[in-house]
Amino acid sequence: MSAPGDDEVHIASFVIQHRSDAMTALAAAIADHADLELAVTGETRSVVLCESADRHAVMDRVDQLRAVPGVLNVLLVYHHAEPRDALEAEVDAHPDSKLAGVQP
Repeated sequence: MSAPGDDEVHIASFVIQHRSDAMTALAAAIADHADLELAVTGETRSVVLCESADRHAVMDRVDQLRAVPGVLNVLLVYHHAEPRDALEAEVDAHPDSKLAGVQP
């Protein structure tokens, strides 16, 4: 039997509303977690990406980011879960595909 979360990947994005002086603390909190990435920074809003092994870790990150001084709100705007092997599998293009750079 595999450990919990070993068979899934959870991808999420958050919009974080924060005070303009909170960016340093927010960036430091994000840097402390290998599963978080600061994708877009703004004066009072930022976008953070999260890739983790389970949904509990996603919600733990929401709680941890909400606790950063100067953070006003953390909005979960996207969450997708998929079996790990499906994400690692090769994708074959449909023979009628017209996408640039994709070979059938």
